[in-house]
Amino acid sequence: MIKYKFIIPLTSLALSLLMLIPASQAQNPAPAVAQSKSILITGSTIHVGNGQVIENGVIAFDKGIITQVGASGSITSANGAEIIDAKGKHIYPGIISLNTTVGLQEIASVRATLDYNEVGQINPHVRALVAYNTDSEVIPTLRGNGILLSQAVPQGGIISGSSSVFYSDGWNWEDAVLAKDDGIWLSWPPFLASTFNYEDFTVSVKRNEKRQEVINLFRSTFSDAKAYAETSSPNPVNLRLAAMKPLFDGSANLYIRAEYGKDIIEAVNFAKENGVKKVVIVGGDESYKVVSFLKENQIAVILNPTHRLPGRVDENVYLPYELPGILHKAGVKVAITYADEWWRTRNLAFLAGTSSGFGNVTPEEALQFVTKNAAEIIGADKLVGTLEKGKHASFLVTAGDMLDMRGNVIQMAFIKGGKVSLDDKQKRLYEKYKVKYGKK
Repeated sequence: MIKYKFIIPLTSLALSLLMLIPASQAQNPAPAVAQSKSILITGSTIHVGNGQVIENGVIAFDKGIITQVGASGSITSANGAEIIDAKGKHIYPGIISLNTTVGLQEIASVRATLDYNEVGQINPHVRALVAYNTDSEVIPTLRGNGILLSQAVPQGGIISGSSSVFYSDGWNWEDAVLAKDDGIWLSWPPFLASTFNYEDFTVSVKRNEKRQEVINLFRSTFSDAKAYAETSSPNPVNLRLAAMKPLFDGSANLYIRAEYGKDIIEAVNFAKENGVKKVVIVGGDESYKVVSFLKENQIAVILNPTHRLPGRVDENVYLPYELPGILHKAGVKVAITYADEWWRTRNLAFLAGTSSGFGNVTPEEALQFVTKNAAEIIGADKLVGTLEKGKHASFLVTAGDMLDMRGNVIQMAFIKGGKVSLDDKQKRLYEKYKVKYGKK
């Protein structure tokens, strides 16, 4: 009895204190309400995403689907439609962030918030799909910078698991998901291994002695998986091998993390020899050395972050900035990513902007690196990536050039026709401390 005398008052006190916290400071804004009537946005410059730019354009959408896109005067207004004047503004497709841990990682120093790495080396059956956290405080901060879609990717091991692609709005992963289990991620063992010496802060590079051992493990795993996929009713069921079946019928990508030119060639050949239909190279620091091979085999590349130093002392200092343009001009489908980052991926648009300044590509071509090309790589280009009739009404209204830090001021964002909130934790903190430090 004594125990309950203390618990009840303390519990009541805790609940009372929680009720004093304003809801706006305690949680993310609610997901957007589904579109209830037709909307037309007029007077803006529309960047379709396929290279086309429509001055003084109009975009119309209803029930979450784009119904019309064109120049002012060519679009008919439906009765009762809401009309939004966006004169002087710009409209862009929502940015797609590939190869991230968004929704799987919250606070790097708090292990309980990390859900992207499983124990073991061979984990094709691990699914990011069911681990995705729509309540992440990070997601609204990305949305406010134009990221409307993120590919959540498991990490760790040599076969990490399968990724899925999510909208940056939704009550749960079932609401947010756009593409389920779009591909399995594999880390190809590099030909060279580097070791960092903490005593003198030097890096030593030598041949990777364990490389062949890993490749042999890949061979046995893929051989078993292919045989399993060809079995009509396998018994007993093997979850690891069953997860790899989509690789052999072309319904999922095999994403291979590889940097060196030699590793890229070897990894692609390995995948093709084992019957994998669709291969995507991820990382690709030396992809410029094997562009002919990539084009010949129709291999797409998801590049590492390009705001970095060159990887070799003898490389052009601007090579990372120029790399997307080099691949694009050679006919290789290329997308830019922030690798496994979750917070920094909000700056993805600026990587594309830099590539247009250094890579001999136009801003509209650079835009495709984070929209159209990304959508095609994940197999969702019939739904997103460009602003065309029949696709999801998922786009951004900005004050200026979205690929430039000065113009990337997101004023409105729509996901499947619903107008989403652009509030986030950082904006709330700004407003809070502006009260304290804003006064002169």
